Amino acid sequence: MLMPEEAKKGYLWVNGEIKPWAEATTHLITHGLHYASSVFEGERAYNGKIFKSLQHTERLFNSANILGMTIPFSIEDIENAKKELLKKNNLDEAYIRAFVWRGGEEMGISAQASSINIAVGAWYWPCYFPEELRNNGIKLATSKWLRPDPRTSPVQAKAAGGYMIGTMSKHTANDQGYHDALLLDYKGRVGEASGANLFMIKDGILKTPTTECVLNGITRQTIIELAKNNNITVEETDIMPDELYNADEVFLTGTAAEITAVGAIDGHTYIVGDVTNLLRSEYEALVRR
Repeated sequence: MLMPEEAKKGYLWVNGEIKPWAEATTHLITHGLHYASSVFEGERAYNGKIFKSLQHTERLFNSANILGMTIPFSIEDIENAKKELLKKNNLDEAYIRAFVWRGGEEMGISAQASSINIAVGAWYWPCYFPEELRNNGIKLATSKWLRPDPRTSPVQAKAAGGYMIGTMSKHTANDQGYHDALLLDYKGRVGEASGANLFMIKDGILKTPTTECVLNGITRQTIIELAKNNNITVEETDIMPDELYNADEVFLTGTAAEITAVGAIDGHTYIVGDVTNLLRSEYEALVRR
């Protein structure tokens, strides 16, 4: 999805200062750019309130900690920065991106002497997928790329480097006429889409892959809670492709994608059924409370 031109008239918060979009820059020789030493959060504001803002900020700090980066601001500082930025950009409905990266003071794999920088952006951005696709279901193609063994990648850090596989997978899927990609993990189990968690429904039971190899998304956690509140049985379990192909319903979850129905995976089709519609309705009501 292209960045909206209107966003470029706004402001970002950078290392404690509000700056116009065009002035919020960093140098090309930056460790975060060359070695992917960067973590981030994607959040949404509804009616002027950021959904689960504190939970997102806490995860940002945890991700940075996993990568050995100490953020030079407090959690409270970042919470206040997000609110200040929404007000400065005059936004009630917004996508918020908070991100942390190593600077360019040291170049090479070792970068303990590099500065730790943090910025926050906010702009109006509709759902990742158009409404018609969200309602009728997107098409996924299984990628050749696998989510790695958690011993080889910091799975529970929302780190920039982990999304390289998703980008390559989605580009290939798009080139083949699909809307997104399905990634299996290193054991051949169902993992997630290119940047969203996956759920399936079979005989009224809601199933989602364990988080051994995928990020435990905040929207994922919210949907599990909503399902249990609606007396829907939830199983966090290993799912193999054949089981997924035989599902009744499938949907994706994420801050950007919100709740997006899946209509087909590799030619196997699904209905957009009662459970998907119920949970989407419950989620949309929750985020606007």
